[in-house]
Amino acid sequence: MQRKTFDGMNCSIARALDQVGEWWSLLIIRECTLGTTRFDEFQERLGIARNILTSRLNRLTELGILEKSALEGQERRQGYRLTPKGEDLFPVLVALLQWGDKWTPGPDGGSVRYVDLASGKALAPVVPRADDGRVLGFRDVRMLPGPGATESTLARIDARNHAVLGENNAAD
Repeated sequence: MQRKTFDGMNCSIARALDQVGEWWSLLIIRECTLGTTRFDEFQERLGIARNILTSRLNRLTELGILEKSALEGQERRQGYRLTPKGEDLFPVLVALLQWGDKWTPGPDGGSVRYVDLASGKALAPVVPRADDGRVLGFRDVRMLPGPGATESTLARIDARNHAVLGENNAAD
């Protein structure tokens, strides 16, 4: 049986995937960062079926990730653009691009490079950092329960911290 939703999971990652985890959704968001606004442009650039594109655009709009807006110079026609919620996905796209360039590059390497507009230098890797700037991997981080943690979450955090960090009663 295939899962259709992550609604029942007490996990921010699962809830985020419910909104943007389907591959067409992230590719539509990527297209918005490339300046795509019109339905026909999305369809042409992604090679996506009209019914699937309609469904994804409607869903992303319902979720407040995209909004409809009048097309410049064509006020009677509507296009799509990222909302602030959608723009907050930019680091996710950069991280996926960087991961893909490292682990699944095309035969000639990556097709797009992001550079800082002010300096012209390539973006640094998107990674978790400590307050002092040190790069942190998952083994360098202790997990603590958040305000929405359940008993099950507490047990999983404790087991994770014990297994990864060798800590006992880590969720206290």
